Amino acid sequence: MQLPDDLGQLTYCLNIHPTQTWEAVREALLGPVKRVRETVCPEATFGVGLRLSAQALEELRAPGARAELKEILARENYRVVTMNGFPFGPFHGIPVKQAVYQPDWKQRARLDYTCWLADLMAELGTAGDTLSLSTVPGTYKPLAEGAAPAMAENLLKAAAHCVKLAQKTQVTIAIALEPEPHCFLETIAETVAFFRDHLYSDTAANRLSELSGLSLDEAREALPRHLGVCYDVCHAAVEFEDPAASIEALRTAAIPIHKLQLSAALRVPRIDAAKRDALAPFCERTYLHQVVVSSADGLVRYADLPEALADDARADGEEWRVHFHVPIFADTIAPFETTQSFLTDILALHRQRPISQHLEVETYTWQVLPETLRTESVEAAISRELTWVARQLA
Repeated sequence: MQLPDDLGQLTYCLNIHPTQTWEAVREALLGPVKRVRETVCPEATFGVGLRLSAQALEELRAPGARAELKEILARENYRVVTMNGFPFGPFHGIPVKQAVYQPDWKQRARLDYTCWLADLMAELGTAGDTLSLSTVPGTYKPLAEGAAPAMAENLLKAAAHCVKLAQKTQVTIAIALEPEPHCFLETIAETVAFFRDHLYSDTAANRLSELSGLSLDEAREALPRHLGVCYDVCHAAVEFEDPAASIEALRTAAIPIHKLQLSAALRVPRIDAAKRDALAPFCERTYLHQVVVSSADGLVRYADLPEALADDARADGEEWRVHFHVPIFADTIAPFETTQSFLTDILALHRQRPISQHLEVETYTWQVLPETLRTESVEAAISRELTWVARQLA
């Protein structure tokens, strides 16, 4: 849905639905996505945040499947705005955990997958469009030592591919790395450093020039057009970032936020035995739920919630933030709070000075929320989230 006053396109990410196969993607577009559109913008074009696994993408290489996708988009008044190119494989129903980062940006498979997604996006777009494609934050942090040069090389190859796509189709694909707790790109400071040293450096501009045939000056201009950041609000809140300072740090470094993912995390202002017991239902087997603790000695990080709960060294009274995406319209999930106030700060900043043209609600954990919190249909919850954002920006 198009927001007023140059505030961009608002959509939600289809990774909340099982979209492992093309058939499942079709069912989502003709089922829940259609019902959400009919609720929030029945008379207007609805911008879609697609998610295609490598399997679904391969199935869409068949001309008949691509034609059917285009026909559905046209008939249902959908417009592809952004793509979630983060999860390569299955994302529902089986343990995903750290496998979600594989293949990572060290590997050719990640480059190929991203380029194939970009090809499809360019085919679905129209001349003059800029479409965003979010991706993994390099790799999982325990696998990151010494990996920056190889990851940068593959990202520059992906940027060169997008340069050539733009020349051919006049559709700009912007690859957006998504910082996340316990990953190579975890904090905004780490992100700024990686872009400065590896993606926007003179060496990077020279390499893109070699790969794409652009002049050196043209390559420098193309780098931020095709390589930037997906700012996930939940992730930044879990990391105890400052909303205004983190956005300003990216602006000062001239790193564009190609996608702003609107999300919220669990927040425990003061941990104690009762709160630990209440967190147990959030220890589920599908996704990682990284924890960042504000302790007397600074921030302490855990790869997953069970690890944090098992640490006897943690003292009562500390603040915990848990990477568990919760409905953004909720400021509390008793007995906990959420990081909704961080999100409202970001939306207020966006209202004052637009941060990104692509705003995407991403509460992919709906199916693994404790059952007591799933008191309505997923379509109703998504519609409430989109309506809540629109009201915040009104």
